[in-house]
Amino acid sequence: MKAAVIVYPGSNCDRDCKVALERTVGAQVSLVWHKETSLPQGLDLIVLPGGFSYGDYLRCGAMAAQSPVTAAVVAAAKAGVPVLGVCNGFQVLCETELLPGALLRNRGLKYLCHPVELEIANPHTRFTRAYAPGARPVMTIGHGEGNYFADAGTLDRLEGEGQVVFRYGANPNGSQRDIAGIVNESGTVLGMMPHPDRAFDPALGSDDGRRVFESLLAAA
Repeated sequence: MKAAVIVYPGSNCDRDCKVALERTVGAQVSLVWHKETSLPQGLDLIVLPGGFSYGDYLRCGAMAAQSPVTAAVVAAAKAGVPVLGVCNGFQVLCETELLPGALLRNRGLKYLCHPVELEIANPHTRFTRAYAPGARPVMTIGHGEGNYFADAGTLDRLEGEGQVVFRYGANPNGSQRDIAGIVNESGTVLGMMPHPDRAFDPALGSDDGRRVFESLLAAA
């Protein structure tokens, strides 16, 4: 598997994602700086990592959505290259409109950082096929703006089309319909607030996140 992890000013999980991909599926991973205008050829995956891109000024992910490299990411996504956006990466995907909706301030207006149990709402995506039936993976969240919002029609469509992939077992942030992760209509772009890159080894408290990367390898 050949992957690229995008590095914005303020990204702080870029190396976490690189190490997770290397150690779980033996991926060949390139770190791509935000000022680049093109991506490596032959990619099987693009990752937008967590962090605080551009200091979270304006809105989380809003400035990163205008970064030179993001135009290349959008073009690659529209050409069918799988994209995984984690935490701040999910926010960027919504700002680029690769995914619908928006991530708002947490319900309690406080930053949250702790493990959460998840429900796999759609086990048949390229991101979830490695999970056993009925799995309840535990991953860590770390965000101040993880409250997923969309209008009722969009939410109904996401649920009706199987685009809701992860839900919270116990909603930590006020996300509508307990949504923790969604895919686009073609199932090639996933945005999720919990961090699989912080849950790929038992030494981290959970290795449940590695199944996301294993699923992607199998799909590739």
